[in-house]
Amino acid sequence: MTTTLRTAFAWHRPLMALAAAMLALTAVGIVGMVVDDRVLTGLPIWDKPTKFAISIAVYSVAWAWLISQLRVQRRRAWWAGTVAGAFLAVEIVVIVTQVVRGTTSHFNNATTFDGWMWRAMGISIVIVWLATLYVCAQLFRRRDGDPARTLAIRVGSVLALIGMALGFLMTTPTAAQIAEGGDIIGAHSVGLADGGPGLPLLGWSTVGGDLRIPHFVGMHALQAIPLVLIALELLAPRVTALASSTVRRRLVWVATGAYTGLLTILTWQALRGQSVVAPDAATLAAAATVVVATVVATLVVLRHRPPAPEPAVRSDPENRGVPSAV
Repeated sequence: MTTTLRTAFAWHRPLMALAAAMLALTAVGIVGMVVDDRVLTGLPIWDKPTKFAISIAVYSVAWAWLISQLRVQRRRAWWAGTVAGAFLAVEIVVIVTQVVRGTTSHFNNATTFDGWMWRAMGISIVIVWLATLYVCAQLFRRRDGDPARTLAIRVGSVLALIGMALGFLMTTPTAAQIAEGGDIIGAHSVGLADGGPGLPLLGWSTVGGDLRIPHFVGMHALQAIPLVLIALELLAPRVTALASSTVRRRLVWVATGAYTGLLTILTWQALRGQSVVAPDAATLAAAATVVVATVVATLVVLRHRPPAPEPAVRSDPENRGVPSAV
């Protein structure tokens, strides 16, 4: 275990140190939700820092490992990862500071201090996104390794960048906020104010659109798509068709299309002010289309898999040079 942890920390020490700190904060947040009965925007006040700590920990470990896989521009990518980790730390410090003060961190311009805290978060996440973009670009320069694995990493990182970028949709002030000139600028929810009925722990609205959902789903494509490939590789010894790297690569493309379709539907649904638990006919039809297309594409890939390679041959002296299979 000690050797495993030492190896993991060698991937990228700043990001792995941040991940360790976030695990500690997660424990603090869980205790806080038990002993602190304060409620903020309809959820236990320690709910947000706990969720952010978990998300940052997952981000840090994933990108630390990816940076360790680079062979080109690795040093610059290391610095990009360090910058991303530093500004993620700024973001979580702001969130925890505001929780301790008993107020919100996102969209809060109630006082000069609150406004500066929110601006610090906004600047931080832009820098994190740009640093992540740089590392993502370097992943496309990686040529070694299994093609299916390379594809899973590339498309997962691109979708994660898109998911992160969807978070910027929340910073736009609503028409009501513009008209009222209030202290809150921006919102998670669409069609209603933040803080209404929501899913347990997650807090995602059950009565209106919620932009946190596509933001979350998109960000974690970096884990979801590679996990699909891992599942295919584990099944390969038992399923003949999956023994081919070409087939696995094509199935990764299918999974990417399905995930992109899901992300598109969730974004469209949120922007229309529709709750994720109350899809209308149009949303259900779009979802059904994605499911059918995914099933059909999967069957086509499995049916039209490439032929197995011909066995190598060598000359057999006893048969006067007639080739024989090795």
